[in-house]
Amino acid sequence: MPTILIKAATVVNENKQFIADVLVTDGLIDRIERSIDLKADKEINAEGLHLFPGCIDDQVHFREPGLTHKGNIHSESRAAVAGGITSFMEMPNTMPNALTQELLQDKYDIAARNSLANYSFFMGASNDNLSEVLRTDIRNVCGIKVFMGSSTGNMLVDNPTTLEHLFANSPMLIATHCEDEATIQSNLSHYKQLLGDNIPVRLHPKIRSAEACYLSSSMAVELAKKHNTRLHILHISTERETHLFSNNISLADKRITAEACIHHLWFSDEDYAEKGNLIKWNPAIKTAADRNGILAAVLDGRIDVIATDHAPHTIAEKSLPYLQAPSGGPLVQHALTAMLELYHHGKITLEQIAEKMAHNVATIFQIEKRGFIREGYYADLVLVNLNKPWHVEKSNILYSCGWSPFEGSTFKSKVVSTIVSGNLAYENGALANDKSGQRITFAR
Repeated sequence: MPTILIKAATVVNENKQFIADVLVTDGLIDRIERSIDLKADKEINAEGLHLFPGCIDDQVHFREPGLTHKGNIHSESRAAVAGGITSFMEMPNTMPNALTQELLQDKYDIAARNSLANYSFFMGASNDNLSEVLRTDIRNVCGIKVFMGSSTGNMLVDNPTTLEHLFANSPMLIATHCEDEATIQSNLSHYKQLLGDNIPVRLHPKIRSAEACYLSSSMAVELAKKHNTRLHILHISTERETHLFSNNISLADKRITAEACIHHLWFSDEDYAEKGNLIKWNPAIKTAADRNGILAAVLDGRIDVIATDHAPHTIAEKSLPYLQAPSGGPLVQHALTAMLELYHHGKITLEQIAEKMAHNVATIFQIEKRGFIREGYYADLVLVNLNKPWHVEKSNILYSCGWSPFEGSTFKSKVVSTIVSGNLAYENGALANDKSGQRITFAR
């Protein structure tokens, strides 16, 4: 593999900033020193640029197999790399659902052929596949995904006995989507009686309500405490839920962790008037108070990870009436720059961004040799210019679906280069043609 020498970067890593040269050899970070004087195959002048560990997104939906009219592993991994995300963990609600080890392996095979970013895939749980779940290889699979609330696909796990067995016997981390289905259906029935099929999207957070989220999240926490399960609750969307989590224990010792998503940190229910179904997600984007409470929990350590829940749909699908329009939207290309925008607004530090989007994900999932800028670790790196404004428009959107909820926004920061497992995968707007992503492994 070509050697890469990054010169005079401002390194953001492990709660510090410092200027250094970084040498990449054979896909690994070889040396980190104040000055490295040697020739490399590729030299990058990073003076004035910030070097972050590559972001690790622990929740994406890349739609392959079966839903590739929305996106696929190749297209969405390219968008991720352009946004500074070097590794992703993808969800099992593709078609067919990844509910057997054979179907799970099919996804790994596709990624090995097509992914520009490093990859892992969650094993899916259903009401009747416990024996398959228990066959999952803990060193080669990121975790088990449990939908404790229906979402895209048909993977609702609502059988109490199944949930007990899953939490009691899981050999690895369980990641949950938490919304109480009975509450959602009751709310939906109420609004259908009032409005028929003409329900406006602004009522989405009333239907998929704060109560539905808290009931389900608190139940997951209770089950995890009962069985000492390693639980990771995805996309927290309410301030109330943040109080289910602790910040008085080291991350390595936490048994229950949580994730916040970009859209819940950026938008509020006031934005439905302008954005409509483009910001229809499950769980729903809720109030400004919820948004502020989630950010507070990110900053004080109750919430450990920032991710995307990238879930593309075509603009035609999103243009349907509220009840027919699917939930989810594309985010991987703009996640890091959106968080850097919050940095520019004084709401988060650069060190916290590196912690929540790289370090902590690696620690929580016990990822081998990724998530930090350390000698001997894989060279997953992203160079950012904090002072290079750019405008999000259709011509520079890389998602297969061709749209973004950030379209029309101007970001102050721009990703300049992304290195994936030692390969220069993105530089100044150009993406590499080779598929440089590797399968993520876990030290378990």
